[in-house]
Amino acid sequence: MHLVPADRADRRTIDGHRVCDAIAAIGDPGHVRTWSDRFALLADPNRLSLLLALHRTGPLAVSDLAIATGMNDPAVSQALRLLRAAGVVAGEKEGRVVRYSVVDAEVRGLLQQVS
Repeated sequence: MHLVPADRADRRTIDGHRVCDAIAAIGDPGHVRTWSDRFALLADPNRLSLLLALHRTGPLAVSDLAIATGMNDPAVSQALRLLRAAGVVAGEKEGRVVRYSVVDAEVRGLLQQVS
């Protein structure tokens, strides 16, 4: 049981080799946290709706997203602010209009599975 951390080494195991396989499968805690954060962003129905709209149609402005999702403009802006801070979406300014798109490739892959 070479992968078991020292603070857990004294615990009784049933299938020690599988415990090591499970630890290897879990991998780096930072990587797990990153994916957990991604799933948390997707867990909100409003944010998921915004991401699906952007993923399927391409860049859209806040007001268009509000109409498409049934949300109000401030709620869309707040959700986009969170998604932008997480690096999931980015906005491109064209004159006075900012159009948002999904820029995180891994999130795009997840959204593809929802389609």
